[in-house]
Amino acid sequence: MTDVSAVLLQQTHLPIVYNDRSLGHSRVLNTLSPALTDIASSERVMQENGIKFSTKLRHEGQDPLLFLDMRIGREYVRANSQDKTVLNLFSYTCGIGTAAAIGGATRVMNVDFSSFALATGKANAALNQVSNVCEFVQSDAFPALRQLAGLSVGGRRNQKLPSYPKLPQTQFDLVFLDPPRYAKSAFGIVDLINDYQGLFKPALMATKVGGTIVCCNNVAKVERQAWFDSLVRCVEKQGRSVTAHTWLDPHEDFPSFDDNHPLKIVALTLS
Repeated sequence: MTDVSAVLLQQTHLPIVYNDRSLGHSRVLNTLSPALTDIASSERVMQENGIKFSTKLRHEGQDPLLFLDMRIGREYVRANSQDKTVLNLFSYTCGIGTAAAIGGATRVMNVDFSSFALATGKANAALNQVSNVCEFVQSDAFPALRQLAGLSVGGRRNQKLPSYPKLPQTQFDLVFLDPPRYAKSAFGIVDLINDYQGLFKPALMATKVGGTIVCCNNVAKVERQAWFDSLVRCVEKQGRSVTAHTWLDPHEDFPSFDDNHPLKIVALTLS
């Protein structure tokens, strides 16, 4: 990777910071020179389509503070949030929520378990002067989502439940669901391969009639059409229907070698 960095430096004349994400602590093992360490650890502001985002090249987490392949999702939400209430689940640094607020949403609820991620989300809202419509709920997604859907919080068998914020049953005009591939807590298991419906069903219940739910699945082995069909079946089991759908394909600067991009995003309009 040193050779690649050298070529990029030669072409761009900008400092290059490479973050190896192949292992849990690979960014720590991949040390930088003192000069690059100062650059990588400093807070910076980047812009995407006029929206400002707080960022650091190196921080306490493993992932970048803004996933650039989700630009299409932020564009869609910004264009479809005017005068709407928005629920942003697994919000991370609230890029989607910030885009919704910029797009004219009247209320944006961002839900994530990470205080660090939400702190960055709050900074993003402040940078764009939309803090007045943005809410930040630090919570495991399961209890938050199930309460909003009007369901019991539940939990995994023989697991003691930690405390969680109490939320009233609420439906939203637009729900954005972007879970990680796999995660486990006392409240439940996120599994995008075997049990997407475990999250999708309560998210569906938290979506208003005539509203839109945007679903994301970043697992390459999950086939696009089969996943979509499973979402439609889940909607129909709840006595509702998908009245329209829109696929949101990542932009050309994130190509797939086989034209089957691992990141699948579909917006479902519901009866």
